[in-house]
Amino acid sequence: MSALPPGSTIGILGGGQLGRMLSIAAARLGFKVHIYSDTSGPAFDVSAAHTLGPYEDIDRISAWAGEVDIVTYEFENVPLAAAAAAAAVKPVRPGARALEAAQDRLVEKRFVQSLGLAVAPFAPVDDMASLTAALESIGTPAVLKTRQLGYDGKGQARIATFEEAAAALDAIAQAPAILEGHVKFECEVSVLLTRGLDGTTASYDVPLNTHVNGILATSTVPGPLPEATARQAVEAAGRIAAALDYVGLIAVEMFYAGAGAAQPLIVNEFAPRVHNSGHWTLDACAVCQFENHIRAVAGWPIAATARHSDAVMTNLIGADVNDWPALAAESGACLHLYGKRDARSGRKMGHITRLTPMKM
Repeated sequence: MSALPPGSTIGILGGGQLGRMLSIAAARLGFKVHIYSDTSGPAFDVSAAHTLGPYEDIDRISAWAGEVDIVTYEFENVPLAAAAAAAAVKPVRPGARALEAAQDRLVEKRFVQSLGLAVAPFAPVDDMASLTAALESIGTPAVLKTRQLGYDGKGQARIATFEEAAAALDAIAQAPAILEGHVKFECEVSVLLTRGLDGTTASYDVPLNTHVNGILATSTVPGPLPEATARQAVEAAGRIAAALDYVGLIAVEMFYAGAGAAQPLIVNEFAPRVHNSGHWTLDACAVCQFENHIRAVAGWPIAATARHSDAVMTNLIGADVNDWPALAAESGACLHLYGKRDARSGRKMGHITRLTPMKM
């Protein structure tokens, strides 16, 4: 398929803030966006069209796909049946392989490990007996995570001692799970890599990420990785993208264990979509992660990813957004609000990116 011309319509499954920022990026390139979502979200405010309906309504998804030229998605838990229904009508990018791998933590870990990349020790957990066996093999401390649907620290329970095992299993409602062993690391980073239809790739600088209560708090560039290690991180992300025949932007989160570690980089997980840790690219780069994702799925050339400024992106969580008058007045800061009305605890309401000149 040739590159989509301006004026074409890109369908996005999902109506959240990532869909909102993708819609804005698409509009800059002359595309229209048609959102499909099961709830009214911030993407509806900026898209040319939107359809509200359940993801389980295959006929409606098929009809919606018939009104667009290509389909992409803004979250990794799009039901596979919905993606398949859309793919029967129009190209879906990234493809189903990325969704299948990212939706199940056990499948994801085994896939990444099969590529020769380091991951934390892990074992499947289906009941108390298998959790006991996993703890005997992996030890404590460890983290019990649901295999599906967990995000921003949800669907997880930490286990410091064997005595906490039963409570941890109850905390995740006895759902199919994976036990992950504790990894000693100096910091957390992520690779934001775009892969085009022709297999060409480009990556942004690797940011340092900090989390609070399981939610990303800040992303900072430049990050702390030595140059050679950063290249290895990008190579690992490229290996994942190539194995998935990926098209679009992929975010691969990693632990950096330090220069002296046997495995300096340990892959934690990947997201087959644009990512919170790449929001700084909106202001610190000529072309952001959202535009490069749109370029890739539309078959356009991937743009240069160099940044022109150092940056610290800070998420505005819950009541943080109430400080918008002071944040809007702050010099050297770029404020992004998502248009959400209810500032609930733990909810991402926006972000602010503080720019400074690059250190030479």
